[in-house]
Amino acid sequence: MGDDSEWMKLPIDQKCEHKVWKARLNGYEEALKLFQRIEDEKSPEWGKYLGLIKKFVTESNAVAQLKGLEAALAFVENAHVAGKTTGEVVSGVVTKVFNQPKARAKELGADICLMYIEIEKAEVVQDELLKGLDNKNPKIVVACIETLRRALSEFGSKIVTLKPVVKVLPKQFESREKAVRDEAKLLAVEIYKWIRDALRPPLQNINSVQLKELEEEWVKLPSGPPKQSRFLRSQQDLKAKFEQQQAQGGDQSDAVDPYELLEAVEILSKMPKDFYEKIEAKKWQERKEALEALEVLTKNPKIENGDYGDLVRALKKVVGKDANVMLVSLAAKCLAGLATGLRKKFGTYAGHVVPTILEKFKEKKPQVVQALQEAIDAIFLTTTLQNLSEDILAVMDNKNPSIKQQASLFLARSFKHCTQSTLPKSVLKPLCAALIKQVNDSAPEVRDAAFEALGTAMKVVGEKAVNPFLADLDKLKLDKVRMSKSYIPESSGVKVPSRCVHTCLFLQPSAGPSKKGKPASAAGGKAKKASDSKEVAESELSPEVCEDLAAGVLPASCLQQLDSANWKERLASMEEFQKAVETMDQTQMPCQALVRMLAKKPGWKETNFQVMQMKLHIVALVAQRGQFSKTSASVVLDGLVDKVGDVKCGGNAKAALTAIGEACSLPWTAEQVVSMAFAQKNPKNQAETLNWLSNAMKEFGFTGINVKAFINNVKTALAATNPAVRTAAITLLGVMFLYMGAPLRMFFEDEKPALLAQIDAEFEKMQGQSPPAPSRFTKKAAAAADDGDEGEEQEEDAGGQDIMDLLPRTDISDKITSDLVSKIGDKNWKIRKEGLDEVASIISEAKFITANVGELPMALKGRLSDSNKILVQQTLSILQQLATAMGPGLKQHVKALGIPVITVLGDSKPNVRAAALTTLQAWVEQTGMKEWLEGEDLSEELKRENPFLRQEVLGWLSEKLPTLRTVPGDLMLCVPQLYTCLEDRNGDVRKKAQDVLPTFMMHLGYDKMSKATGKLKPASKDQVMSMLEKARAVMPAKPAAPAKAGGGKESGRACCNPPPHPPPQGPAGKKPAAKGLKDDEDKSGPIFILIPNAKEQRIKEEKQLKILKWNFITPRDEYVEQLKTQMSTCFAKWLTDELFHFDFQRHVKAIGVMMERLESESEATISCLDLILKWFTLRFFDTNTTVLMKVLEYLKLLFSMLNREDYHLTEYEATSFVPYLILKVGESKDVVRKDVRAILTMLCKVYPASKVFPFLMEGTKSKNSKQRAECLEELGCLIEGYGMNVCQPTPAKSLKDIAVHIGDRDTSVRNAALNTVVAVYNVCGDQVYKLIGNLSEKDMSMLEERIKRSAKKTPAAPAKQSAPERTQKEHPTNPNATFLRKPAQEDPNKLKIMYRTYRIAARQNAHHGESSHPSIPKQFQLDLDMIERDHGRVSELPDLVQHQLDELLEPITIPEPKMRSVSPHFDDLHNSTASTINFVISQVASGDINTSIQALAQIDEVLRQEDKAEVMSGHIDQFLIATFMQLRLIYNTHMADERLDKKDIFKLYSCIIGNMLSLFSMESLARDASMGVLKDMMHGLITLMLDGRVEDIEDGQQLIRSVNLLVVRVLEKSDQTNIISALLVLLQDSLVTTAGSPMFSELVMKCLWRMIRFLPETINTINLDRILLDVHNFMKVFPKEKLKQLKSDVPHRTLKTLLHTLCKLTGAKILDHLSMIENRNESELEAYLRRTVKHSGNLSGVKSDRGNEKTGLHPDDRMSKAKVSDILSEIFKKIGSKENTKEGLTELYEYKQKYSDADVEPFLKNTSQFFQSYVERGLRMIESEREGKTRIQTSAVIPQHSLDSGLSSNNEELKPAVYYERLKILRQRQGLENTTRQRPPISSLLSSKPSVASSTDMLQSKLSQLKESRELYRQEHNSHSPTHGRSASPAANLDDLKKRLERIKSKQQ
Repeated sequence: MGDDSEWMKLPIDQKCEHKVWKARLNGYEEALKLFQRIEDEKSPEWGKYLGLIKKFVTESNAVAQLKGLEAALAFVENAHVAGKTTGEVVSGVVTKVFNQPKARAKELGADICLMYIEIEKAEVVQDELLKGLDNKNPKIVVACIETLRRALSEFGSKIVTLKPVVKVLPKQFESREKAVRDEAKLLAVEIYKWIRDALRPPLQNINSVQLKELEEEWVKLPSGPPKQSRFLRSQQDLKAKFEQQQAQGGDQSDAVDPYELLEAVEILSKMPKDFYEKIEAKKWQERKEALEALEVLTKNPKIENGDYGDLVRALKKVVGKDANVMLVSLAAKCLAGLATGLRKKFGTYAGHVVPTILEKFKEKKPQVVQALQEAIDAIFLTTTLQNLSEDILAVMDNKNPSIKQQASLFLARSFKHCTQSTLPKSVLKPLCAALIKQVNDSAPEVRDAAFEALGTAMKVVGEKAVNPFLADLDKLKLDKVRMSKSYIPESSGVKVPSRCVHTCLFLQPSAGPSKKGKPASAAGGKAKKASDSKEVAESELSPEVCEDLAAGVLPASCLQQLDSANWKERLASMEEFQKAVETMDQTQMPCQALVRMLAKKPGWKETNFQVMQMKLHIVALVAQRGQFSKTSASVVLDGLVDKVGDVKCGGNAKAALTAIGEACSLPWTAEQVVSMAFAQKNPKNQAETLNWLSNAMKEFGFTGINVKAFINNVKTALAATNPAVRTAAITLLGVMFLYMGAPLRMFFEDEKPALLAQIDAEFEKMQGQSPPAPSRFTKKAAAAADDGDEGEEQEEDAGGQDIMDLLPRTDISDKITSDLVSKIGDKNWKIRKEGLDEVASIISEAKFITANVGELPMALKGRLSDSNKILVQQTLSILQQLATAMGPGLKQHVKALGIPVITVLGDSKPNVRAAALTTLQAWVEQTGMKEWLEGEDLSEELKRENPFLRQEVLGWLSEKLPTLRTVPGDLMLCVPQLYTCLEDRNGDVRKKAQDVLPTFMMHLGYDKMSKATGKLKPASKDQVMSMLEKARAVMPAKPAAPAKAGGGKESGRACCNPPPHPPPQGPAGKKPAAKGLKDDEDKSGPIFILIPNAKEQRIKEEKQLKILKWNFITPRDEYVEQLKTQMSTCFAKWLTDELFHFDFQRHVKAIGVMMERLESESEATISCLDLILKWFTLRFFDTNTTVLMKVLEYLKLLFSMLNREDYHLTEYEATSFVPYLILKVGESKDVVRKDVRAILTMLCKVYPASKVFPFLMEGTKSKNSKQRAECLEELGCLIEGYGMNVCQPTPAKSLKDIAVHIGDRDTSVRNAALNTVVAVYNVCGDQVYKLIGNLSEKDMSMLEERIKRSAKKTPAAPAKQSAPERTQKEHPTNPNATFLRKPAQEDPNKLKIMYRTYRIAARQNAHHGESSHPSIPKQFQLDLDMIERDHGRVSELPDLVQHQLDELLEPITIPEPKMRSVSPHFDDLHNSTASTINFVISQVASGDINTSIQALAQIDEVLRQEDKAEVMSGHIDQFLIATFMQLRLIYNTHMADERLDKKDIFKLYSCIIGNMLSLFSMESLARDASMGVLKDMMHGLITLMLDGRVEDIEDGQQLIRSVNLLVVRVLEKSDQTNIISALLVLLQDSLVTTAGSPMFSELVMKCLWRMIRFLPETINTINLDRILLDVHNFMKVFPKEKLKQLKSDVPHRTLKTLLHTLCKLTGAKILDHLSMIENRNESELEAYLRRTVKHSGNLSGVKSDRGNEKTGLHPDDRMSKAKVSDILSEIFKKIGSKENTKEGLTELYEYKQKYSDADVEPFLKNTSQFFQSYVERGLRMIESEREGKTRIQTSAVIPQHSLDSGLSSNNEELKPAVYYERLKILRQRQGLENTTRQRPPISSLLSSKPSVASSTDMLQSKLSQLKESRELYRQEHNSHSPTHGRSASPAANLDDLKKRLERIKSKQQ
C-alpha cells in the first residue's frame, strides 16, 4: 500500500489521469461527489475537467470505467460548459463503452448520450451514433441503434431528425448479425409510430420476410400519435403545457410528410442549354425534344427553389398557343411536375398559368384534358382558392361548355382540400353564384359538374354555410346538390392536414407515369403488399344473417317492397335504400348483407330499367363507402357483367365495376369480370366488358394486372365473329401496349396475318405515347399513396419485371441432360465445343426460357475458366443469349454465373475481356445492379491482384454507380479494395480507381469513406485522404427518381427501352488492357481502329461548328477533353490512356509504340491522322525536351510514310497542325529547330508548298525573333525550290511583307529577310524591286549590297541547273493543287472511280521531253530495243503469213457508212473504271453518229459532276484524240455524204463542242492535255471554223460562235507551256504546207497574239526552256531571210513580239533558259535574244532590232556554209511535205552524188528515228531503182512537222503509221521483208516510261481509230483538201495488223 500514499495526496483532476487504475477509480469517485455538490452550473471548477471527460468514458479498466461513466453523466447533467465536449465524449462512448460486456456500462453510455441531447446537442450526438452504425463490431451497432431508438421514443421526431436515420435503416436490415436486425426492427417500429406511412418508401427494398414482420408489428401499434416524454432544457417551461394538453387528450403531433424526407434537386442548371431556342422552334419535333428533356427533370418529387419565371412563361406559351395537342399535354405535365416539386414556392407563378389552362380546357382530347387537370390541381395546392377565384370566375361565363364544365370540376376538386377557414364566405359567395348559373346550363355535363362542385362545397363547409347562396334553386336541384354531396367520399383512415392530402392525392399522380413511360400506380409496391395483408377476409354469410344485418340498417318498408310486384314500389324501395346507404356510418355498413338484399328476387333479372339503374348505382355506392370485400363483390359481379352491355343500364354497371375495382383492386376485379363475360355467349357484354377494362386500365394504371389471366379471353375475342368484340379486343391491346411495350406482341405471333396487321396498326398508333397517370386507386392502397419515390421506384421495377414474366416461357431444364453437362466438361475441347453449340441451339430454339436451367450454370461456370479462349468467348456469348432469353429470372443466377463473368475480366486478351464486358452489360440490363453489389463477391473479385480485372471492374462501376439511386450497404466492403487500387502499381488501375471514387462517395458519403481510411498505413492514408478531398469536390449528385431511365434496377423493361450505356461492340468497344506484367501480350491488338468515314465525319462536325475548331493560343481543357473523346473511338483504350497520362514518360512510351506500328498500321494511321497531328500539337506546348524530340522523330517518320503512300494532307489536317509546328521553328535548342526544318521540307511533299507559304508568313509575325528568322529562311527555300508561284496570295503582297523585316532590330531576322529577297531576285531578276515596294534608303542599300554579293558568288546559278532538275524545281505543277489520298476502298457506285493518276508525274515528265500522249504498253509500242534485247523470245515468233502489202496503197472506194454495233470484244473490259472509260472514249471516234453521240453524252454526264469529273484524269489525251478523229471523220466523210441528215451531223458537232467546253472549264483536267494533242485539236477546231459547208447548215453560225468560244477557253485553261508550243508548231506546219489556206495561219497567229497578251500573268507558270526550244526549231525551218520572203509579214512580227515580250518580262534571265537547245552557238535565237535584252531599255525595240541585224551579219567565209544549209533545208522541207516527198528524196540523192563530202548529219540529228530510217530507206530505193534492182515500195507516210518533227521532242501523239513502220522493221529482221539487209537496232522513239497511266485497252481504241483513218487517208489523197494541213496515216490491212500485234503481245508475255 506504500504506493497508494503517493496518489492519495494528489488533487482530483490529477488522480483521474493517474497511470494506476486504483488512483483513477478513486479520482472518478471523488469527481462524482464533487459534480453532485457544485450548485452553480457556471462554476469555474467545471472548466478543469473539460479535457478529462473523454478519458472518463474511454477508461481501459472496466471497474474504473463504470465510475468514470457515472461521473461523466453527472458532469454533463450539471455543467454549463458540458456541450463543448459532446463530439469527443459521445465518440468515446460509441467506440469504448458500447462494446463492453457489462450492461450497466452500456446503459450509462446511452444515458450520457441522451443527456447531451437534453442539453441541446441532439445533432452532434445523432451524427456520432450514426457513424457508430458503420462500426464492424456488431455490439456497437446494436447499442447505437438502441440509443437512437430511446432518443426518438423519449424526445420525439422533432428533436431527433429522422431523415438521416431513415436513410441508414435499410442497411441495418441487411446485417449478418441477428441482433442488429432485431434492433433495427425495433427502431423501425418506433419510427413508424412517429411518421407512419412516410417510412414505407425507404424500406421498400428490404427483405420481404422482414417487411412482412414489420407490417405485422405496425398493425399492432395504437392508432393515436405518440407523445414526447422527455424535454430539452429549453422546453422545460413547455413541459407543463404539454402535460396539460395530454391530460385533455389534445393531439400534439403532426404527421410527417414524405416530401420532407426527400432531397431537393436543382433542375435549372440541368436543363438543355438550347431549351429556349428549341421551345420556340418551328418543327414540333424539336419543341417536343425540349419538353421531354424538361419533363424528365420536373418528375423529381422535390425541386430546389430558383427563378422559374422564364420557364413558366415558356410552358404557358406552349399550353396556350401550341397547335400540337401532344405538346400541350407535355407542357401541362411539366407544369404539374414543377408545382408538385416546388410546392408553395410555385405559388408566385400560379396566377400566370391558371387562366391559360382554364382557357385550354376547350380541347376535347381526353389525354390533354387529363394533363391539364393534373396541372391545375397541382398548381392549386401551391396557392389558395382566394388567389385563383378571379381567374375561375372569368371563365365561368365562357361560351364553350367544356371550359365551364372543367372549371366547375376543378372547383369541386379544390373544395375537397379546403376547410371552413380556407373557404370563407367572401370567396364562396361569388363562386356559388357562378355555379348556380351553370346548374341551369343547357349542357348536361356542365350541370352535373356544377352540382358536384356545390355538393362538395356543402360537404366541406356544411349546409348551413352554403344554403344562403342556394336560395334561388328549386327543391329538385337542391336535392341534386345534396345527392352530389353524399357522393363525396370521406377521407378514410387517419385525418391528415391538407399538406398530407396533397401528397396522397396529387404528388403521386403527377409523378406517377414512371420514368420509362410506364406509370407505376400511385400505390407503391409496399402499399400493394399492405393492402393484401390487410384484406378483409370476409366469410360468406347465410341469407338469414344477411336479412338480420340489413334489417338493422334499412327501413322496414324498404325491405318489404324490395320484391314487390309493382315496379313503382320497387323503385321507392330503391330510393329509400339509397338514402339509407348515403347516411350510414361507413364503419358499420354491412356491405355483404346489403348487396345480397339487392340480389334478392327479382335481383339481377329486374325488368324495369329505372329500378335496375338505381340498383346498380347503390352497388357502386356501397362499394365506394363501405368496407367492401371480395366476398361481397362475388355476389354482384355476375349481375353487373350481365348488364354491362345493356343500352340503358350499361353506364351504371360500368360505374359499379369501377367502384368495385377501387374497393377490391383492379387486377382481381378485371380477372373475374373478363372470365365471367366470356363464360356467357352475349357479344355485346363481351365487347363492353373489354371496353370497360381498357378505360379502367388507363384510370388505375397497370400495376399488378395479371395479363396471363385474361390473355386467352382476349385471343377468343380476337377470333369472335362479332366485329364489335374484335374491335374492343384490339383497343384493349392498344392500351396494354402503352404499358407493356413490344413484348405484348409475342403473345399474338401465331394469329392470322390480317389480324396481326390490325394489331400492329393499333400498336403503331400508341407508339411514342406515354400512359396516362392513374387517376383512381385501390382504396386500401390510398393510405400508402403518399409513399416516397423509392416505393414508386420499387413498384416500377416490379412492374417492369411483371411484363417480362408474362411472356410465355419454355422450361428447358429437361433438355439439359447429364450427357450434355458431361459433354461440356469433357477433356477434349472439341467435345466441349459441341456441348456448348448444343446449349446455344437449345436456347435459341426456346426463345424465352424459365429460370430453371438445371445443372447448366455450374457447367457453364467451368467453361469460363477454360484454357481454350475460343470456348471462353463462346460461353460468354451463350451467357448473353441466356440473359435475353431468361429476362428478369436471371437474378437468381447472378451469384453462380454472373460473378464468374467478372473473373473473366482479368483475362490477358483484350478481345476476351471485351466479350466479358459485353456479357456483363447484357446481364445487368436484365438483373439490375443490386444483386451484383450485395454480399462480398464483388469485393472478393477486387482483392485479386489482377490489373486487368481491377481496371475493368472499376471502369464498369464508374459507369453504373452514378445511375443508381440506392446501393446495398455491402458496397462499403469494396472500399478497402478501392483504396488498395488507388495505390496499385499499374497506372491504369490507379486512374480507374480515381475515376470511380466520387461515385462511391456519392452513395456512401464522405464521412464513411474517410473513416474507412483508418486502417491504412499513415503514408497511404495521407495520399488517399487527399484523393478523397478531390473526389468530394467533383462528387456527382444522386440521380433523382424520374431521371433514372435505364438504370440497372429497371432493366426489366429493357425490351422497350435500351439502357443508356449499350454494351460496346466491335473494335471500338474493346477495352484493351493497360500495361501490366504481360506488356507485349496485352498491347498486341491494333493501336488504331480503322473506322470508315470517321475522318470525314469529324471534318463535317467541325465545319458545322458542332465541335470546337482546333484553333488556340494555348490549349484549354475543353480542347484536350474533346480530343480525348474523339480519340477514344479510334485509338486502342490503353494507348489513349497513355497519351493523356500526366506522366511524360508514358507519352514517350506511347510514341515509341506508334513508331513501331507506323508501317504495319499505315492505313489506320492515315485514317486517324488528323487526331494524331492534333495530339502532337498539344505536345508542342509541353516544356519537356525528351517528349519533344520523340515527337519530332515520329513526325519525320510519319511524313516520309505519307510521302511513300502518296497521301496528301487535307486542309483540315494542315490547319490544325502546321501553325503549331511553325511555333517550334523558333525553339531555342538548335537540335529541335533542325528537326522542325526537316519536317517542313517533308511537309511540302505531302501538302502544296503554296499552301505552306501563308502559314510561314503568319509565323513571321511572331514576337519570337528566332521564329521570325527561321520562317523567313524557310520562305526563301520555298521560293528557290518552287519559283514565285508559291507566293500566296500574290507575290507582290508576300514580298512587301517579307521586305518589312529587312528593317528588323534582330540581326538574324534582317539577314534572313535579305536572303529571302535575294532568292526572289535569283528567280525573277530585277522585277524584285517592283514587287517589294518602297523601302527606306537604309534598307534598300542593304538589299542592293546583298544582291551584288550574291551575284559574285553565283554568277548565273539558276542557269547552271540541269534541265530536268530545273524543271522539277521551277515548274512544280499547279502549286495550289491538293491531291487526296488514293482511296483504299471506293464506293462502287461512283463510276467505279479508278485510282487517281497523279498529274504531277505526267507534267514533270513532259518537261523532260517525254511523250505525254496516253501511254501504250511496251508490247504495243513495238519497242525495237526491247524486242532486240530479248532475242530468245523474238526468234520464236510464229511464221507470219506473207501478205501482199502493196495493194494496200491502191486507191479504194469509200464504203458507205453503216451502223456499227459495239464490238463484243469490249464486254469483258467493263470490270474496271479505267477500262470502262477507255471503252466509252473509243466509241467517241466511232463512224456511226449515234454511237458517238451516246458515248459523248456519257462522258458529258461525268464531266458535269464535279465530284465525278476526276475519274477522267489520265484519260484527257485519249479523249481529245478520239474527239479530233471524230472531227476529221465528220469533215472528210460525213459532210460529203449526201445520204446523212445534216441535223444529225449538227447534233454530233454540238455534243463534241459541249463536251470540250465542260472539259476546258475544269482547269485541273484541261491542264492534262499534252502539247501534241492540243496541236491536233486546235488544227481540228480552226479547220472547222473555216469550213464553208458548216454555214449552210441550219444554226451553222451559232456552231461557229461556239467553236470560237471553245478556242478561247482552250487558250485560257490549258497548260500554258503546252498550248504555246502547240500553236508554234501548228504555225510552222501551216506555213510549210503551201497548199494550206492563208486564213488558217492567220487564225493560228491570232491565237498566239492572244497568248502573248496573257504572258504577264502566266510568265511564272510557263516552262520557258520548252517555249524557246520550239521557237529555235521554228527559226531553223524558217530562218529570218526565209520568213521575210513569205507573202505576209505577220508571222515574222508575231515571232518577234513573242520573243520581245518574253525578254521584257524576264530580262537577262531569259538567256538562262536555252538549256534544251543543243549547239546553242549556231542558234539564230540566242543571238536575237542577246540583242533584244541588250536594247530592252530602248522603247523602239523593233527598230533597234533591225539595226542589229545589219551589224550582226555573218562574215563572208561563212556565207557558203549558209548557202549549203539553205539548199539542204529546202530539200529536207520537200521531203517533209506530203506532195513533194519523192522529189525531195531524189534531190537529196542527187545532191549527195554531186557533193559526196556534204554532211547531212546535222539535219537528221534532231529528227525522229523513224524519219531518219525513212530518209535512209528512200535513198536506198532510189539507188536500187537507178541500178535496176527490185523495187521496194516505201510507205508514203510522212511525219507531220518539218525537220523537227521528232515526235519525242514535241510530245507528239504517235500516229498509226509509226506502228506500221515498226512492224515493217520487225518483218525485215525476221526475214519476212524482201530486203535481205539487216539493220542495226534503232533506239526507241519513246525515251522513257509512259507518263500517263492507261491500260492495254488503249490499243483497242487506237485500232478502232486506225480503221477510220483508212477512209481518211484515201479521201485525203484523192481530194487534197486545201484546208487540211496534215494527212492521216495510211491504211494497212487492219485485221492482219491486229492479229500480228496480238501474237507479238502473247509472245512478249
